Amino acid sequence: MLVFITGAAGFIGRAVISELLSHGHSVLGLARSSTSASIITEAGGTPHHGDLEDLESLKSGAAAADGVIHLAFIPDFSDFPRVSAIDRAAISAMGEVMAGTGKPLVIASGTLAVPRGFLATEDTEHPFAARALSADLVYALSKEKNIRGSVIRLSVTVHDKEDKGMVPRLIAIAKDKGVITIVGKGEARWPAVHRRDAAVLFRLALEKGLAGATYNAVAEQGVAMKDIMAVVSKHLKLPVEEKALQDAMGDLGFIAHLVVSDNPTSSEKTRKELGWEPAELGLLADVDANYF
Repeated sequence: MLVFITGAAGFIGRAVISELLSHGHSVLGLARSSTSASIITEAGGTPHHGDLEDLESLKSGAAAADGVIHLAFIPDFSDFPRVSAIDRAAISAMGEVMAGTGKPLVIASGTLAVPRGFLATEDTEHPFAARALSADLVYALSKEKNIRGSVIRLSVTVHDKEDKGMVPRLIAIAKDKGVITIVGKGEARWPAVHRRDAAVLFRLALEKGLAGATYNAVAEQGVAMKDIMAVVSKHLKLPVEEKALQDAMGDLGFIAHLVVSDNPTSSEKTRKELGWEPAELGLLADVDANYF
């Protein structure tokens, strides 16, 4: 299968390229720069020049392929409605040329899209939110346009060497402040998945995912924030301070709202439907071995 991937040069995208190639697929990767094109080529894919706002490049990439994996998202949190609208326009453009083909369109979403504070499942509906509208669009394309669309909710932390996500940010803040801040008792739980396990799930969804399905890329249902920061404390030799949310914002900024997000999530249905079995290091072991 020739697979068109947006975000192919990214942290998760490179793992997806490797996973697809190792199972006999070939990759056409969206490249918005010469640097991205070089990364895609080195990974074994073929660059396809364009970006998320170049709808014609998205259409031609999707039309040339046997399936699409959409990983790219503009990380501008200062104007989230705008970048979310760009995301939907990109999905619509690719969906337009895939209509009636039954080809797979797999997009990335996140577990934070669902309500928090209880164990969420694949069947937990997301509330109205800008990013969640992209998932709704894929469900509609599956139902109305004969596209085999599915949505993969990525864990709050997708971890591995070269991670530039939430845990490295927390480590950098701790180094800068000289103290490790947790909100309350640090009991909020984050689901976690290794990027190579996530890549396997994207392949499985591409190959045999059901139209209109939601899959949770969750290897660990919920790792407590206090346990994550205990590993950080061990390596940095810094004290851990418990603070109220308002006070923690002085150290962590907007990340404080994520640190306090209790987001335990199950992937039981995903594993049963697709035969997905995560096999890589867990979050705490990975942070301990590879993040310092």
